[in-house]
Amino acid sequence: MYLTHLECPRCGREHDAGKPRNLCDCGSPVLARYDLAAVAEVVTPERFGLRPADLWRYRELLPVADPRHVTTLGEGWTPLLRAPAYGAEIGIPELLVKDEGLTPTGSFKARGAAVGVSRARELGVERIAMPTNGNAGAAWATYAARAGLRATVVMPVDAPVVCRRECVAAGADLRLVDGLISDAGRLVAELVASSAGAVFDAGTLREPYRLEGKKTMGYEIVEQLGWQAPDVIIYPTGGGVGLIGIHKALHELRELGWIGDRLPRLVAVQSTGCAPIVRAFAAGEERAQPWADAKTVAFGITVPAPLGDELILAALRASGGTAVAVEDAEILADLRDFAAREGLLLCPEGATCLTAARQLRAGGWIRAGERVVVLNTGAGLKYPETVDVTGVPVLA
Repeated sequence: MYLTHLECPRCGREHDAGKPRNLCDCGSPVLARYDLAAVAEVVTPERFGLRPADLWRYRELLPVADPRHVTTLGEGWTPLLRAPAYGAEIGIPELLVKDEGLTPTGSFKARGAAVGVSRARELGVERIAMPTNGNAGAAWATYAARAGLRATVVMPVDAPVVCRRECVAAGADLRLVDGLISDAGRLVAELVASSAGAVFDAGTLREPYRLEGKKTMGYEIVEQLGWQAPDVIIYPTGGGVGLIGIHKALHELRELGWIGDRLPRLVAVQSTGCAPIVRAFAAGEERAQPWADAKTVAFGITVPAPLGDELILAALRASGGTAVAVEDAEILADLRDFAAREGLLLCPEGATCLTAARQLRAGGWIRAGERVVVLNTGAGLKYPETVDVTGVPVLA
């Protein structure tokens, strides 16, 4: 294993990677660091094509030392699909969709769960707990069951019903809260505090290894493009782990010498009903203030106070990117338009990226001829209410 230590991006303090770790003492999430020079000596990009088509193909850049602890259901290596019809309509002929709906639990959360659970198992964790808007809880419950760990999942009562059923099916201790993910987080914090160390907090960015699973989206995008980086990557942003992870992956790839110095501009997309990152970015602030009365059809990005706000905003600015808030009505309209033109039903969070791409191209921020990758973070079939079938005739 080439993992060397954990590092706090806020204060610079290093932490031992050989034991379970939550936040730095300064309150910041910590990041996994690797001996990239040593990695470059033992593996080259050409080698990955000879390995299985899953995220574990990048094992030298992941934190699990003993393969016996790898907990997998075949996650990763999702398709990068061209969208020529919709792309032509909005003026982006080189529009591609990274479709994370084809992971084992139906969302990109399977990546973080696979790596996070595997590392937790390796470090001796026996029980995890986490708040979730739905998909992350379903994924972590599923992988915890496969690894033999116990899981407590707390989610808002308004979360997608299918995610609730996934947790129950996996044998998780599911608890519902009449509120938002921030309310669920408070309940998890109380449980962890009262457990005397018996329950490990696996919430978003509260441990460092979920992000390591999510960063593999960045590796895959680059490999699928022939080890070339796109011009723009658009990401639906709630907790922001995927965006932070992709940014981390791109910098690791550059340091390894596997891509050039030119990196993609990153775009964080939020709903106008919950846009703390967009507001902070526009104001030039380093931290985001909590969003009051958060509500959007893109339930997975209803995160009024993301823990990783500093990291999200830093990634956007370092990449020359931007942050965009889009209306729910436009999200649903673009979701349907895309499905009719391309035959792929996106989740509402993924559809936010279409709306952002369309608006950014119309405004000139995305330039003619640029290659743009949008992330569809989950299967559209998990959100049947996004397609209105009222008025469809019933034949006698």
